[in-house]
Amino acid sequence: MFNSHQRLLLRIAESLLLSLSSQYNIISSPLGEDLHKDGKRLTPQRLKVLNLFENIGSGNHLSAEEIHEKLVKSSSKVSLATIYRTLRLLVQMGFLHELELSEGGHRYELLSNETPDHHHLICIRCGRTEEFENDQVLEAGKVAARVNGFKLIESSLNVRAICPNCI
Repeated sequence: MFNSHQRLLLRIAESLLLSLSSQYNIISSPLGEDLHKDGKRLTPQRLKVLNLFENIGSGNHLSAEEIHEKLVKSSSKVSLATIYRTLRLLVQMGFLHELELSEGGHRYELLSNETPDHHHLICIRCGRTEEFENDQVLEAGKVAARVNGFKLIESSLNVRAICPNCI
């Protein structure tokens, strides 16, 4: 049985194969349709980045450099600049979540309905990122939003620490 992200990836892959038969074929997938509305294409590079995240699953956090390295190792020809542009686009479209590190780096993860409100434990030296869930943090976010008249969209906490490998 496929989860929603796997079904989406299958639809995107199907659409990409269909589009290869004609350069003017319109892609019929959520990603392809959104790109087409904005005058963009579902390029093989964009599909490869999304496919990489689908393969590693939710809960894994990669930097642009790590994504580039993994794609190059799999014999994909894609530049680091293309990776950065693709990541920005996939974050804007709601397929990926960008985690900004205080040290200036960024990590990306596949958005998942399985753990929508989760938190991150981040090593400030190596960037290792672990997820955790905590109902008290979620409740504190709800209370703070309610007390201040906000509508809560998401509640997340980033804890900065030093991992055992870096101590």
